[in-house]
Amino acid sequence: MIKGVMFDFSGTLLRVESTEEWLAAALAETGIQPAEEFGETARRLTEYGALPGGPSPQHLPAHLETLWDQRDMSPEQHRAAYGGLTHAAGITDPELVRALYDRHMIPAAWRPYPDTGPTLRALRRRGLPVAVVSNIGWDLRPVFRAHGLDELVDAYVLSFELGVQKPDPVIFRTACDRLGLTPADVLMVGDSREADGGARALGCPVHFVDHLPVDQRPGGLTPLLDLLGPV
Repeated sequence: MIKGVMFDFSGTLLRVESTEEWLAAALAETGIQPAEEFGETARRLTEYGALPGGPSPQHLPAHLETLWDQRDMSPEQHRAAYGGLTHAAGITDPELVRALYDRHMIPAAWRPYPDTGPTLRALRRRGLPVAVVSNIGWDLRPVFRAHGLDELVDAYVLSFELGVQKPDPVIFRTACDRLGLTPADVLMVGDSREADGGARALGCPVHFVDHLPVDQRPGGLTPLLDLLGPV
């Protein structure tokens, strides 16, 4: 019987803006024009996975491999990894690199999926506590507060604060402990078979959703409520 739920953040509850929106916002802030035309710059940023929360790199420079694997262990590693990918994509102006990285951390860069709020409120009505378990290098709590979701979350377990990344079972064990529940009673919901699937090592049931743009995944969490049954 499910007594609590753990959720991944990016691609599960909220989705980052598109690469084009992200780039346009940073260019507007700095007044800098990239060396290549806008569409080509956005394409290269996508190719190199420079947008945190966006598509993974199609090309990962060898000198960034270790940093990429450990990017969510600290704010410094996270910024360095994504700054390196931005540089590899052809953006070398330090001011624009900074603006791009800083942009992705503000609430306006994130949008909840249409059923995120309704699902979290339904879980609250059922009396099921919720934890957000995320591999991330910065504090996402302000994003949840800005979107009116913070009051629906009972615990945040963030890799950069714990010094452990998913799929390490320690991060899921910590979340279960903070919810006061045994792993077998806590459902893990996420979009990564590799990272979020690590909860299975503790005996947690796991439910996967698709990591898609907000307007392409309507009702993605609805099967979860069906699994939990009526109020």
